[in-house]
Amino acid sequence: MQFEKIKGLIDAPFTPMLPNGDINLAPIPKYAAMLAKNGLKGVFINGSSGEGYMLTTDERKALAEAWIKAVPEGFKVIVHVGSCCLRESVELAKHAAGIGAWGIGAMAPPFPKIGRVEELVLYCETIAAAAPELPFYFYHIPAFNGAFLPMLDFLKAVDGRIPNFAGIKYTFESLYEYNQCRLYKDGKFDMLHGQDETYLPSLAQGGAQGGICGTTNYNGREQVAIGEAWAAGDLEKARELQNFSQAVINVICNFRGNIVGGKRIMKLIGLDLGPNRVPWRNITPEEEVELKRQLEEIGFFQRCNVL
Repeated sequence: MQFEKIKGLIDAPFTPMLPNGDINLAPIPKYAAMLAKNGLKGVFINGSSGEGYMLTTDERKALAEAWIKAVPEGFKVIVHVGSCCLRESVELAKHAAGIGAWGIGAMAPPFPKIGRVEELVLYCETIAAAAPELPFYFYHIPAFNGAFLPMLDFLKAVDGRIPNFAGIKYTFESLYEYNQCRLYKDGKFDMLHGQDETYLPSLAQGGAQGGICGTTNYNGREQVAIGEAWAAGDLEKARELQNFSQAVINVICNFRGNIVGGKRIMKLIGLDLGPNRVPWRNITPEEEVELKRQLEEIGFFQRCNVL
């Protein structure tokens, strides 16, 4: 099967929550409009940024339905359906297809740890078969699940076996492996770059037509502009934008990363998405003050997403 290759950046949104930890669907229309306004082309929901493995099946379905209702025309909704329970993944994949999602994806489960390419292929094959008309993306993020498997071997194994396999969301440090996967059979599969801090190097290798990003929730304008500057041949501007992206990432790394620190930044730019779920350690009021100070120090609020 041939699917459209994604061009531009897809956002990995946070899951809005109430103070008691329940999901909160109310901000999603405003959230979707803000992302579209700042140049994003879609969302990859219920993934790591969205605390997907900490949500119930019903919550994941409700979020998928809310996002599909909220997005503007042409805005892609890819639903992460990965789970430690393969039967749950199949149920979520069928649900995503039934409500009109653009595509589905799954990372390797954190338990049991997948240690062989064939195990991963079988896992993906079962999920993809539950929504055979939708493009299926494997979400490669071994830092979360320990699945440090060779992705070129994985592509060779799925090629011709999973008809609706579209590509990989590649969130790993090896730009060499990323590029080898991109070159496989003259670019047969869609290789979505997943590390915001190295978007420009991936462009320089000649690939990366699209990506799925976490920091685009609040730094989307600048991340999108990296690709625009590269396409325009303005390497110096692209470098400055990438360096600014890394400066923002350096700040969130001081506050437990994108899932915790990044989610609190949303409050600072005017879209309060609530707390993180236990066992995440939420930002304290004192940390919020310091987070804001560090962002002001790099000029973030003059360059961040606007509502």
